[in-house]
Amino acid sequence: MNAVILRKSLLFLTGFLLIACLPSQAFSHEVNKSAIVLLIAKSKTGTTLSTGTGFIVKPDGTLVTNYHVLVDAASVDAIFTNGSSVSVVKILKVDRVKDFALLKLKEGFYSTLEIGNSRNVQNYDYTSALGYLSENVGEEDNRVKGKILQTYGFVLGVHPQAYPGFSYLYTTTPFGPGFSGGPVVDQNNKVVGVATIEGRAINLALPIHEVQPFFDVTQGMTFEKLLREDMNSKEAMYYRGNFVLYGEGDLDKAAAYFQNVLQEDPGFVLALYDMAVVNRDNGSIEQTIADYEKIIAIHPGFPEALSNLGSYYFRSGKLEKAVTLFQNAVRVYPNFIQALSNLGTALNKQNRSQEAIPPLKKAITLDPEFAIAYYNLGNSYFSLNQLKQAKAAYNQSVALGVDFLSLHWKLYETTRRLGENKEAGKQLEIILRMDPENEKAKQELAKHPPALAK
Repeated sequence: MNAVILRKSLLFLTGFLLIACLPSQAFSHEVNKSAIVLLIAKSKTGTTLSTGTGFIVKPDGTLVTNYHVLVDAASVDAIFTNGSSVSVVKILKVDRVKDFALLKLKEGFYSTLEIGNSRNVQNYDYTSALGYLSENVGEEDNRVKGKILQTYGFVLGVHPQAYPGFSYLYTTTPFGPGFSGGPVVDQNNKVVGVATIEGRAINLALPIHEVQPFFDVTQGMTFEKLLREDMNSKEAMYYRGNFVLYGEGDLDKAAAYFQNVLQEDPGFVLALYDMAVVNRDNGSIEQTIADYEKIIAIHPGFPEALSNLGSYYFRSGKLEKAVTLFQNAVRVYPNFIQALSNLGTALNKQNRSQEAIPPLKKAITLDPEFAIAYYNLGNSYFSLNQLKQAKAAYNQSVALGVDFLSLHWKLYETTRRLGENKEAGKQLEIILRMDPENEKAKQELAKHPPALAK
């Protein structure tokens, strides 16, 4: 079965971000999981197209999910935690831009989730997401079953993304494939968002106040009508391309979808954004840069596009432009972990190491397991000849899994300058295990006293 979750690609320099999650916290009550359903979207022939998550907000069976879960579906079944299955009888509301849908289950009395106030969400507030991870969905005794996964984190900010007219909750709380349409709850287990976009390090939830005004809608449409409307919908076309790109990895097919969208609407920012990913993966770097430049010309406050373009400028040696873009990304989104790390890296490259330290420290504060940020912070301290601090940062980077030659060379030079000959020798030995023919490492071992290599 295919899981549906809208994805975004983010770039950051010299490494990958590891998501930091808050531990599970004890509250007076648990989330009412009986109100959270596994959604099975099916074609006209009954074939499963995709899975997603939804949650019930009214006892009559009104439930919330993402619109993109419904694309190309001729029917949807809701599977409860006890294994029972209930059909969706109509679609009450879809918003293709904000990517939400309200569905109505067949007549009955259903358990619900409490709704919170997403307008009051603040930076660093606790959040938890619940969804049916696709890898946990399967068939047993000819019945589809899933298992709810609950993840934890905190809010990084509330900012617009591709569309300047509304904001998302940016959170460290991970959304896995299959979480699309699931609830994001606060510390009181009240819904404050709808899990919408999964990123490698950034996960976005649509604030529930964007959906709540439509809870009492009673008139709706059939799946047949939705299918007819979606035949000419640029948003539906975009979501098809997004799924093909991130779910199937078919670059050519995804590009065809995005090009069709852009032919109709050249300013469709999300299609441009994902087209940049296609061009990147095809090795067309100049076109990737051109795509991001178009996006920023249309929407100068799109933080992910600002940071990604900055990364390409950095790699091409346009450091001043890169720094400006990273600074703009952080100005829009002050807790943007990748942009903070990228900014520090670019400032280091400009020999502005003292200025690089604050954004790198902030990135580490927000994500204490961000291994590459420790490496870049070590480079800042090294350039300032603050060798003990550099050593501590490099060692933390190693402890978190960074293991490449340049790091061990930095540790060698740092410990040698500190007079820690034994430790310096160990770093040379590591370098030679990684690269047995490294002449520089051999020469360094040869010209220093034997104690250095012990």
